[in-house]
Amino acid sequence: MHGVEAFELVLGLLALVVGLYWLALKLRLPTATALLVGGGALAFIPGLPAISLDPELALVLFLPPLLMDGAYFTALGRFRRHLPGILSLAVGAVVFTTLAVGVVTHWIVPELPWAACFALGAIVSPPDAVAARAVLKGVHLPRRLAALLEGESLLNDATGLILFRFAVAATLSGVFHTGEAIRSFAVVAIGGVIVGLAAAAFWIFVARRLKDRILIVIATVSLCWAAYIAGEAVHVSGVIATVSAGLVLGWYQHVILSADVRILGSSVWQIMVFVLEALVFILIGFSLRGAIERIGGIEAVPASMLYTVLAVVLTVAVTRFVCVFGSEALLEIARKAGVKRARPLGWRQATVLSWAGMRGVVTLAVPLTLPVDMPGRDLMLICAFAVIFVTVVAQGSSLGLLVRKVRPVDEDPPAKMAMPAAEAAMARARMGVIEALAYDEDGTLIHPQMLEEHRKRMRFMERYEKDASAAMENLRPHFDVLLKAIAAGREELIRIHRAGLIEDEVLHELERDLDIEEMAMIFQRGD
Repeated sequence: MHGVEAFELVLGLLALVVGLYWLALKLRLPTATALLVGGGALAFIPGLPAISLDPELALVLFLPPLLMDGAYFTALGRFRRHLPGILSLAVGAVVFTTLAVGVVTHWIVPELPWAACFALGAIVSPPDAVAARAVLKGVHLPRRLAALLEGESLLNDATGLILFRFAVAATLSGVFHTGEAIRSFAVVAIGGVIVGLAAAAFWIFVARRLKDRILIVIATVSLCWAAYIAGEAVHVSGVIATVSAGLVLGWYQHVILSADVRILGSSVWQIMVFVLEALVFILIGFSLRGAIERIGGIEAVPASMLYTVLAVVLTVAVTRFVCVFGSEALLEIARKAGVKRARPLGWRQATVLSWAGMRGVVTLAVPLTLPVDMPGRDLMLICAFAVIFVTVVAQGSSLGLLVRKVRPVDEDPPAKMAMPAAEAAMARARMGVIEALAYDEDGTLIHPQMLEEHRKRMRFMERYEKDASAAMENLRPHFDVLLKAIAAGREELIRIHRAGLIEDEVLHELERDLDIEEMAMIFQRGD
């Protein structure tokens, strides 16, 4: 495939993304399910070129920006507060699933070496950040449950990848030392944090000195790949490096980035993440054809392998329930023993957490990196695709229904200040500055209109703080009138431009002002 054909293929995939995404919205399906199933079905249409996904490229292209996006928007306070629970899922549950899948696989296929069985467990054990983002996007969850799932999805890929590398090395060398593996795990994880913090510190240094907003956005977008590649280059966890850098970026961007940079960067980032996230599932579906052809076609799959695949899929699902409800039992025992910090989720949240274990890009890409002489390589490929398909299609599609049926209760204490109170606090801070600067040094009022306008705004904010719904209900007709006025202004601007009365530069500048004003009105109205 030469360059032009590759470019045409990319355009075709983007068109396919738009079509499948639109179909998913129409059918009210999770977009990940529609993209995965659609890509898999189209891959077997006769005459279409086979699409092979380079595993190393898949990891370095897709994983860093999608991890960074999750880390950037992570509520750091809740992340720290629930870190023990997050680590129990991201490390404990992944290790337990790896061991369980390894034991079940060796029981069914005793001729497969133990280390190879555990390599398969490491492949299918980590729930994926990309899949979790795609499936949870339209599901409203309690704050604690959302923090656990988001935090788990950021860190468990690192655990799975590290376990996978240990297992492959042990399979090929025939040697495995538990103590050395634990030490290496700690070094790789802590090293990833250090590299991520160093990359973020360098970004802060650069972003504070760049003056051009385009350059700042480029530097910010590049941070995810810089942290990941730097981590992998020094043989530590690139995943943890990326997540650490993303958490720092999300914390410091409020005071480093200007408003215009943040707006521009958010637009660029949203489009990039949407395209990458959609392409991941399309390419996973297309890669199924290559995996089946690699083992000689569907007819070449023996019945014994199908039994093993079914056993692995069931083990992956069951072990997550065992881990979650086992942790619940321990927390309940600790609570009854008087441990104040022990707060069980309750069966409703635990059920949703157990069901939300979707796999994705890591489970796809990792088995494709296996050496050709790796024992059980074909089995690992088929198991990986089966686990992705079942977890994304079956669990992902039914997660919203499960949440509606189970109705998990939000037991996490809310923040001390809700949005109306926060907006009122901001208004008081602004009012203080206006009142101080509305008068000159002699005490003469020099900005009477500005002062009166902000006093009116302050009076409204006081009413809004006391009863937000009533205040907004009275204000919504006001915004409707303003939006109609903006639309009239836009029509007049286009008319005088079409009549040749103004230059294009004037059109673009005034149109930008109208766009900003309209977006502000829509946001304040609550649309």
